[in-house]
Amino acid sequence: MIKVALADDHEIVRYGIKMVLEDDPEIEVIWEASDGQETIDKMHESTPDVLVADIRMPLLTGLEVTQQLKQEDPTLKIIMLTMHDDSEYILKSVQYGADGYLLKDTNKAEFNKAVKMVNSGQKYFSGDISTTIVNSIMSGGAIPTTKEVVSPVASQDYGLTKREKQILSLIYDGVSNKDIADKLDKSIRTIETHRFNIMKKIEVNNITELLKKVDREGLLN
Repeated sequence: MIKVALADDHEIVRYGIKMVLEDDPEIEVIWEASDGQETIDKMHESTPDVLVADIRMPLLTGLEVTQQLKQEDPTLKIIMLTMHDDSEYILKSVQYGADGYLLKDTNKAEFNKAVKMVNSGQKYFSGDISTTIVNSIMSGGAIPTTKEVVSPVASQDYGLTKREKQILSLIYDGVSNKDIADKLDKSIRTIETHRFNIMKKIEVNNITELLKKVDREGLLN
């Protein structure tokens, strides 16, 4: 039996992943955590075979959790979970020692396959960089430093209001306009207007450009 732990600040995401994983008789979810610090604490209490952690969590990010845990015990198996299919995220995950990288919309078969491969000591990275390339980097190639992965520029807030920053954070987390509207008790049209204004202020044309710029310039730091 493969013992898995789930770390994500969205309960519904954890529930969905748990249902997917435990549909496989060889996998058991032994605990869940809703933020980075809780993940660290629970890892010290009960170590799973594989930890599946969202890249973006409160208190400590998934990358920070991975870095700290891998420094304590390099043999730990950790899969990063994210909404973003982007090579920058994958390289960051490699840099911090992650054993795998999965998108949240990964299908059941691939999710279970990834957990089993990582548990067996292999690497599994979905997205723009294939498992073969990542394994090559891990076995002999130089792992990029943070500065090589992302070239930071001077951070600025682009005149975003407090509400716009709040909505930007939710957009970054992959929350839909409807769910943002429900959460903030606003109409969908109001959220769409905020979204348009945010993209106009930040000077991007689509969501992909927006997410990359948030990372590159640390707009949510």
